[in-house]
Amino acid sequence: MAKINFGGVWEEVVTSEEFTLSRAQEVLKNETVAVLGYGVQGPGQALNLRDNGIRVIVGQREGGKTWQKAVDDGFVPGKTLFPVEEAAKRGTVIEYLLSDAGQTQMWPTLKPYLTKGKTLYFSHGFSITYRDQTNVIPPADIDVILVAPKGSGRSLRTNFLDGSGLNSSYAIFQDASGKATEKTLALGIAIGSGYLFPTTFEKEVFSDLTGERGVLMGCLAGVMEAQYNVLRKNGHSPSEAFNETVEELTQSLIRLVAENGMDWMYANCSTTAQRGALDWKGPFRDAVVPVFDKLYESVRTGEETRIVLSVNNAPDYREKLNAELETMNKTEMWQAGAAVRALRPENRKG
Repeated sequence: MAKINFGGVWEEVVTSEEFTLSRAQEVLKNETVAVLGYGVQGPGQALNLRDNGIRVIVGQREGGKTWQKAVDDGFVPGKTLFPVEEAAKRGTVIEYLLSDAGQTQMWPTLKPYLTKGKTLYFSHGFSITYRDQTNVIPPADIDVILVAPKGSGRSLRTNFLDGSGLNSSYAIFQDASGKATEKTLALGIAIGSGYLFPTTFEKEVFSDLTGERGVLMGCLAGVMEAQYNVLRKNGHSPSEAFNETVEELTQSLIRLVAENGMDWMYANCSTTAQRGALDWKGPFRDAVVPVFDKLYESVRTGEETRIVLSVNNAPDYREKLNAELETMNKTEMWQAGAAVRALRPENRKG
């Protein structure tokens, strides 16, 4: 492990230079990795594993859209693509990558296939941390591990193809074999992680649920709507309001943050922008702290889990979700966004 200074706090991380792909291949040479679920994380992890020379099969409900997607990606029915139960039977490492609600529903079906010596792999701490609600309680004679890429499966695959990696956290919940850590690191490298940092199942899900509901998605969408609406209320055109709220952030400023940090982005903006940003970041931070405290407590107590399982297990869940997303899509702000994106030079060619 490498010791890295993260802003004055030293942490141990594992890089692909320390734990090489060839070492990962050696650790996993006798394993068959069964990727159960081919939705958000499944494709990226399965394809990266396959490209990295790991024996991988996919388990998916037969005949659906994701089954066909797996076929389109080169997985062969009866050889490397099977119904979930058959894949679970054949796999020695079970990557349980169904949705959180889907994991709860599938658990009684999966559990008989988790025989002694197998490894149960998660990319989210949800089902294990909230097992009092999910009833996902693994048998004692298997390894239970986690590798959680810090991004979507699509990004994991894209970064892999362009030669970079997506950072991942890892954790061990149960080490029945005595070799769970080595296996976890091998799988983390084989799925295309840039580097791996240790966590626990509980910390992973607490940070993940807070992040998704906060800065990464919920907060981001909410503050964009607020600023856009204020600009429109004060007479700015949809094009101007969207460009100043979303387009400049996504096409310019966030790329500077990704390149070299927030201070780097500030340093590459006008002095007027710098001064205003420095003056106003404090009030914005202080305004949202109570919201984040409330959010974290809702995650910690399991209230967010209760909501997720209740809503996502409803028979009309998909229809209601699509209706909510469609409502968002039809707002003036995101209709303006579609028009702005269509005007980007790369979209006007031809």
